[in-house]
Amino acid sequence: MRSIAALPQAPTGLAGSLFAGCVPAGSLLAGCLLAACLLAGCLLVPGTAHAERVKDLATVEGVRSNQLVGYGLVVGLNGTGDQTTQAPFTVQSIENMLAKFGVQIPANLTSQTMLKNVAAVSVTADLPPFAKPGQTIDVTVASIGNAISLLGGALVMTPLRGADGEVYAIAQGNVLVSGFGVQGKDGSRVTVNVPSAGRIPNGASVERAVPTDFGRQPYVILNLDTPDFTTAARLTQGLNKLLGDGSAQALDAVSVKVQAPADPAARVAFIGTLQELEVQPDEAPARVIINSRTGTVVISSQVRVSAAAVAHGSLSVTITERPQVSQPESRSNGTTVVTPRSDIEVQHGPTDGHMFMFDAGVNLEEIIRAVNQVGAAPGDLVAILEALQQAGALHAQLIVI
Repeated sequence: MRSIAALPQAPTGLAGSLFAGCVPAGSLLAGCLLAACLLAGCLLVPGTAHAERVKDLATVEGVRSNQLVGYGLVVGLNGTGDQTTQAPFTVQSIENMLAKFGVQIPANLTSQTMLKNVAAVSVTADLPPFAKPGQTIDVTVASIGNAISLLGGALVMTPLRGADGEVYAIAQGNVLVSGFGVQGKDGSRVTVNVPSAGRIPNGASVERAVPTDFGRQPYVILNLDTPDFTTAARLTQGLNKLLGDGSAQALDAVSVKVQAPADPAARVAFIGTLQELEVQPDEAPARVIINSRTGTVVISSQVRVSAAAVAHGSLSVTITERPQVSQPESRSNGTTVVTPRSDIEVQHGPTDGHMFMFDAGVNLEEIIRAVNQVGAAPGDLVAILEALQQAGALHAQLIVI
């Protein structure tokens, strides 16, 4: 799998100079000058209130986690496991596990096996970068059958595989569940949180290290978490000021390539120095984010509007159903008739609503103040912003999620 194969490994040892490989061997004077330039560059980079470390803005290409998944069994449940008549794969898994220990279940008893203390589960984990055999990682266990709760259960040894099908970790241990479920005989149930899923802290032991080509390239690539041309240009400028002209090159709005030492030990210290560099990221574009499910509206500080006048009033429609029942007279052949009757009432918004005006180039604070003055709810604010965009007065991206 390419993602796992591209994951870098941590180099062994930190011997050697920080810039070993960048300075020719034996050139002690050049190395001292370069180190002096590095120190001077750190002192010359201004630390502004909005500056952030490169570590918080970008990641090193190839340094990433990998997802692992496995199928296992949780045993020891207090009658809250899978109903095996509806989850036959649980019985099959038990039979396969027992067969490995030399226990054979007669064929005529297979269909009669009723297990309530076993649950089939999926086991997932993230293999962090530079993980080595013997280290432990957390795992998440989730029921894939109809188990009510995994509380009190223990996961049987489960291999965790990567996308390439290779086993990278082995998971086993007691499952921690943050909820519980109680069910009565009449079908009533009380559930707190999600008891059918849990975690095992340090529940998997890494068995295989991910192959890596860390240090084979004469450069490292820093990828910005948020694509931005201005931030990429500022990062390149700061790196060149720190390391010297031509040391860094912006490839696009995300990636910046930096010349790095060839020695793996020196490269670790080199990347650590780059990540401590402070760069002032550019402000985010003007956006208005609307959550259509919750009605949440988020407006960035760069949103501006042109001159526009807005009048907003709410319209409510109330429909009341009042069916009328007509009973036939006694000793007649008539039948009972139900006649539907609907009362519809339409109300406009408050009579004291008034029109308000946006001046050209007003900022976020003025927008919020004007909307609050008319008592607009979040739903009303969405309608106002959509109307402003249609009128061409809203200078921002309107994004609905």
